[in-house]
Amino acid sequence: MRERPKPPKSERTGGGPGPAGYAALVAVVLALTAVGLLVANSGLATDAPLADGDSSGHYRQPEDLAEESAAAMRSAIRTVAPGPLTAPVARGTRTDKLPPSDPLTAQEAPASPAVGPLFYTGQGEPGHGCTASVVHSRRGDLLVTAAHCVHVGGFRTDLAFAPGYKDGVAPYGVWVPTAIDVDPAWVLRRDPDHDVAFVRVRPAEKNGGTPIERVTGAQAIAFDPPRGAPTRVLGYPSDSERPLACQNATEAESGTQVRFDCEGLPNGTSGSPFLTDVDPATGLGTVAGVLGGKDEGGDETTSYSTYFGEPVRKLYRRAAG
Repeated sequence: MRERPKPPKSERTGGGPGPAGYAALVAVVLALTAVGLLVANSGLATDAPLADGDSSGHYRQPEDLAEESAAAMRSAIRTVAPGPLTAPVARGTRTDKLPPSDPLTAQEAPASPAVGPLFYTGQGEPGHGCTASVVHSRRGDLLVTAAHCVHVGGFRTDLAFAPGYKDGVAPYGVWVPTAIDVDPAWVLRRDPDHDVAFVRVRPAEKNGGTPIERVTGAQAIAFDPPRGAPTRVLGYPSDSERPLACQNATEAESGTQVRFDCEGLPNGTSGSPFLTDVDPATGLGTVAGVLGGKDEGGDETTSYSTYFGEPVRKLYRRAAG
């Protein structure tokens, strides 16, 4: 999620800056430019390893690149070998009413098995800069996040997902991509109305063949969802090892964008699920959006999501196979 650095206010009220002033201004401009580049990439540097996909917006991750990410994560966080669920996690008949947070500020929240940070491993020590969520699919191996988290001038080849992550521990293992799908409109022009991506994953340990959905459970996914629904946004700030959550009703920002007002959802929360119909027993709900879209997510008080209409439905079907 992007934060916009404010331009510095000059301390001088008249005349132009002297030589020292010019030097200071140049330094400030360069610093702000660097900050802007970092912010635009979820708090990470811009020299990320990238690859081209095909014209449809599909990318198949080579095994060797996925293994590089897996190896980097082994030395960065502690994992717990997860066992498969004996049966799919079912939602109860009761759902949380999701009353608005009071105040409307994101607060630390319990980790959820099907939500976790996206780590980036190709620029030194792995760090997380976005959030993703497991969504139900036929194969049981699908995540949803924001397109700007996985495609910035090319598909990022250094991704890893840690569902339920907390305090340096990945209790459901680490997962790496096998394929990524975004809309061609995102690839061509970073269209905010298509800031959605689906990522298929496998266990980082190749000997584990259990689909992620059988380990963490999965959110349902809604298409053409109603605006104005009570919603929980759950995500990981890039500078925190625990998730934040906030609840409020969404609003229609436009025909293709959804608005969610809440303070305190900073860098790293891009891609966070907009959850409705949350089961209080399991924490699982229905994904009706992901933090992104307009302004690649918004600012410190307002967040956005691409509306999950027919284009997102088609993208999901393609990714889910």
